[in-house]
Amino acid sequence: MEFKQYNFLFLYQETFALTKRLFIQLKRRPSTLVAGILQPIIWLFLFGALFSNAPKDFLPGVDSYGNFLGAGLIVFTAFSGALNSGLPLMFDREFGFLNRLLVAPLASRLSIILSSFLYITILSFVQSIAIMFISYLLGYGFPEFLGLGIVFITLILLVLFVTSISLCLAFILPGHIELIALIFVVNLPLLFASTALAPISFMPSWLGWVASFNPLTIAIEPIRISYSSSVNLDFIALHAPYGDLTCRTCISLLFILTILSLIVINPLLNKKLN
Repeated sequence: MEFKQYNFLFLYQETFALTKRLFIQLKRRPSTLVAGILQPIIWLFLFGALFSNAPKDFLPGVDSYGNFLGAGLIVFTAFSGALNSGLPLMFDREFGFLNRLLVAPLASRLSIILSSFLYITILSFVQSIAIMFISYLLGYGFPEFLGLGIVFITLILLVLFVTSISLCLAFILPGHIELIALIFVVNLPLLFASTALAPISFMPSWLGWVASFNPLTIAIEPIRISYSSSVNLDFIALHAPYGDLTCRTCISLLFILTILSLIVINPLLNKKLN
């Protein structure tokens, strides 16, 4: 990004205006928000019923499959929304609106990127709160205050990490067809190669290794810890093949991944936005 001296008030106004534009688009076509809430709720009902009679040793540390599944659905919903965040920018690029923004007298073109981050983060929070509320109504519990903090910090880091990659792809790929195709290819394999639907102990050895390095797994396990009655950042969150990871370690790894992704895409975004 270009970190020159600029008026932060103008940056705020530009970011607010561009974020408002994205929410106006969502208001006109709310199917994205509705589907993002309905799909995980349907999964919660169906998978919760499907595995309701699962053996007790199948689900370490939880009382029911619904408790186990809730964290996975929260993370996967945020991940899917962040992965799709490059689509509005891609459409702006294809229809010429991005070129108009680039020639406009903006205080900083950083506002174009910040608006996407802010939009997806707010959307993920709304969807996650809806999932947690439905889970609570189904008797799967609700995180306490510290637990909610862990949920939101984890989601912010995951959203920043995945959104930065998606925005990068929106500049690299030739069109929205290619971006949508890549999203379809990546989405479900990453879900099934994580601990969203099953613990590592249930997986074959090779898949357990893959899942333990999957960013979704690293995000899911701290959120599972957040549902504990006595939340502690030093609780063991993930029993990986290479060793145990605490809740604090998982969040730290997500933070490192987010910083690295922002550093890597920084030159590309500088080149495309200048």
